[in-house]
Amino acid sequence: MRKWIDASVWKFLLVGVANTLVGSGIMFLLYNLARAPYWLSVCANYVVGGVLSFFLNKYFTFQNKERSAAQVFRFILTVAVCAGVAYGLAKPAVRWVLAGYGTRVQENIAMLAGMCLYTVLNYFGQRFFAFRRHPDGGD
Repeated sequence: MRKWIDASVWKFLLVGVANTLVGSGIMFLLYNLARAPYWLSVCANYVVGGVLSFFLNKYFTFQNKERSAAQVFRFILTVAVCAGVAYGLAKPAVRWVLAGYGTRVQENIAMLAGMCLYTVLNYFGQRFFAFRRHPDGGD
């Protein structure tokens, strides 16, 4: 368990607070004020938050010095898969649980639930895939 829960978890959560303030602010403003569609709002969150997350997690959380297109690709793949899975599961689950509520309530709650699931999936994806340490001790 200690292998998975170390200082990087706390750093990741701190970076997540910054990403959440920026990205979810954009997501909820687009969805509720601009009346943008659900998936456009979610995608805008993760494009903007993703750029911030890449640099903060690479250098601050995981202290990774690798510089490669492959790493950028792994990061983008991690974010895309985690977001697709998290929000893809959250929306129908919330729709089922809150069947008596309107679409806007359901989708706002689905976005919150998706954010929580995304955070868990994304931590493991970034730590063990996007910014993984190589067995030789290098990045």
